[in-house]
Amino acid sequence: MPIEILQADITKLDVEAIVNAANPSLLGGGGVDGAIHRAAGPGLLEECRTLGGCETGQAKITGGHNLAARFVIHTVGPVWRGGDQDEDALLRSCYVNSLRVADEHDCVSIAFPAISTGVYGFPADRAARVALRAVRSTHLDCKLVSFDAAMERLLQDAMHDLNTDAD
Repeated sequence: MPIEILQADITKLDVEAIVNAANPSLLGGGGVDGAIHRAAGPGLLEECRTLGGCETGQAKITGGHNLAARFVIHTVGPVWRGGDQDEDALLRSCYVNSLRVADEHDCVSIAFPAISTGVYGFPADRAARVALRAVRSTHLDCKLVSFDAAMERLLQDAMHDLNTDAD
């Protein structure tokens, strides 16, 4: 399936699953995590409380509650610590495990935010490359969603580079 890159509000997308760049507690926070929790309503927090948190690189699923999406897949990205603490592999695991969970729940479409690029400090250009490499072979309808034009451009550049390398 082709991968679509777009600048949009991930909480409003008509996909079966949206991915939440969560913190380890899964109890809400800032950035996309806070936006998803606000849009989904209090039922999401109640359901997240039953999950027992989530480890970095792993993924857990809840219902979408008040969102258009049927599911929210929560994943915890790595905090950037200079690049020598397996950050790339952990970030890749976020994408791969989210795709696996979506597949296990028979989803046909999924939307990802730019995981770890906010307060977790992962360099956005590097995160874009990791994301594209992780999702490029999925059979799901996959959207990589940017909150701003700069990240959208980095994702498009990474896609171009990946396609050029494949030629």
